[in-house]
Order: sequence, then structure tokens, then C-alpha cells
Amino acid sequence: MSDSPPVRLRPEIAALAAYRQGRNPPEGGFKLSSNENPFPPLPQVAERVAAATALNRYPDGAAAALRQRLADRHGVDTSSIHVAAGSVSLLAQFIQAAAGPGDEVLHSWRSFEAYPGLVTVAGATGVRVPNDAEGAHDVDAMISAVSDRTRVVIVCTPNNPTGAVVPQADFDRLLEALPDDVLVLLDEAYREFSTGSGGADGDLVVAAQREGRLRNVVVLRTFSKAWGLAALRIGYAVGDPAVLAGARSTAIPLSVTEPAQLAALVSLDHEDALLERVDAIARRRDTVWRALVAQGWPVPRPWGNFVWLPVPGDAGEAAEVFHRRGLTVREFAGEGLRVSIGEQESVDDLLRAAQEVVEFRQAAPPEASVL
Repeated sequence: MSDSPPVRLRPEIAALAAYRQGRNPPEGGFKLSSNENPFPPLPQVAERVAAATALNRYPDGAAAALRQRLADRHGVDTSSIHVAAGSVSLLAQFIQAAAGPGDEVLHSWRSFEAYPGLVTVAGATGVRVPNDAEGAHDVDAMISAVSDRTRVVIVCTPNNPTGAVVPQADFDRLLEALPDDVLVLLDEAYREFSTGSGGADGDLVVAAQREGRLRNVVVLRTFSKAWGLAALRIGYAVGDPAVLAGARSTAIPLSVTEPAQLAALVSLDHEDALLERVDAIARRRDTVWRALVAQGWPVPRPWGNFVWLPVPGDAGEAAEVFHRRGLTVREFAGEGLRVSIGEQESVDDLLRAAQEVVEFRQAAPPEASVL
């Protein structure tokens, strides 16, 4: 049977690879490929989701209760809150609302791997600005890349997969350089892990918006990572009501389920307990980072729930070393590995695999396959 589609598809879509989910681990191993929270749901969250019985009914499409709770949390009106099925859905909606054929969407690279595909689906043109030597956004290069076709700029901080933050001063400088009618998406999927980083802070954006400033910036948050609700797919945006209304118009109706909304509300009730888990993951991340640096890895200071291992040219073979030790990691061909911080029990195996890769790379001649 031919692999060619029996109907006419947009050529750029036919050529687009589908999003690839993180690989599952071997039996008894650890999945460190998807930046998931390794802790199980809080009992109160699991009980509330299990008690949801109206599965024959559509969810509240407006997510009224959750939007009100989030509006109170951020000191804004509910019209300034938009809820969607995870931050990827939010990104898709805002990009489609603001950019189309002939328009450009600018973002750092390497960054979240879904960005290019979302831009292509919208029919726009992606402009990828290479990270600096530390794996961070090169803000000066981003400013230089802005053109009269730029409609959206995405800022990912902490950056996935490198873990670097965009300093607040650099973010402010970027905003000052952009035209006021360019949409800026501040993607803060990992913000809870970045306490003390000095990175751009979406709460400062929201405070400015309460004063009528920065109306072109939208702050994106998710319950998937720190809050541990990845399976339920729920995230939210804070921004100007008119901008959010445009995104809402592109959304798939009723895509945020009732169990997801209930779980988010219960999670907000137990924020302190969840943040204790975040703190434990961040401390575990820092322990891993220091050990990797001691092994000789040029690892950027990580501020998410993962670490970035640069492995130019050998990422696939390095990933197999981890797999043989029962760990799945995220491979970025020719560039490196993103390793999520998982269960405490995974740490020793993670460090042993990383040491094995270092030793092979040191022993092999430069032109050889080292693993």
C-alpha cells in the first residue's frame, strides 16, 4: 500500500512530523523523558477525580469556577483568564489567533519542540534564533530578528530543554524593543521550579497589566508539571481580555474536561503540600547538576525539573546507554539529551549512565562513534 495520502493535504502538513511522546522505560525502570512530576497525585485530588460521576455530560465550557479562582489569585477579572487543555493548546490557540500565511513567529532554538509544528499548522513562518553558548535565549539576536512580518514572539523561561532562564532585565529589554502590536507569549511551564533564578516573572507582567501596560503580553501556565496533573491536560493564560477572546475563538469547544477542572481546583486548595514536592524535586535536581558538573559535563545551570546534557553527534548512542541502565531520556538528534528529575531511586542510575557516557567520549578518537 502506498504511503501517499489518498486526498490532497497541505504539503507543509504532509511533510510535518507528528509530535513524538517520550519513550517508555524498560520493565522496572524509570521514565525520565517527559518532564513529568514523579510524585503520585495528592489523595485529595485523586479522590475528587474518582468521585466525578457526570461523565455523560459535557464539561463547563467556560471553566467558570476555575477561572474565578485563578482571577482571584492574580487580582484580575475573569475575562483576563483563559483555560485550555494544557499549555500546548494555549500556544496553538494564540499562534493561530495572531499569525497566518505571510506572518512570522519568532522563538529561541533549541526550545520547546512543539513550537515549529504549531507555527506550521497556523500557516505562518517560524524564525528560530539560536541559543547562546549557555543554552539561554540570545535576546540581542532575537531583537535583531524582528521584522515587519513578526506577529508573535515566544519566550520560554525556564527554557525547555536547556533549563536556562531569561533574566528579567533581558525580558524587559526585549519588550521595550518590540512594537506594541506584536503578541508576546511568556511560556512559564516550569516557573514553580525556578525560585531564586532571577528569571522573567509573569506575575510582574500581570501587575503591569492591572495598570494598563503590557497589553500585548500573555502569560502561560500549566498544571501538568509542578502540580502533577499531566494526564488531565489543563493550563491557563493571563492577559488582556481582547487578546484572550481571540484565542478562545480558535479553541476546540469543550476540550477541558470536568475532572481536569475539579483536579485543578483541589490542587489550588492544597498548594502548600504540592510546593513541598516541588522543593524536593528542585533540591534533587541541584544535587544531580552538581554531580554532573563534577563528572565533567558542561551542564547549564538548570531551573526546570530536568537537566540538559550536550552530546553533539552522539545523542542517540548516549540515550541507549541510559536505556541499558533502565532509564529513558529525551534525545535531540545531534545535540544532546534532556533528562527529567524523577524518583529518588533513579538518581544513582542516572549518574552512573552519565559517567559511562563521559568515559566513552573521553576514550574515543574525535572522528569515531564513541558509544
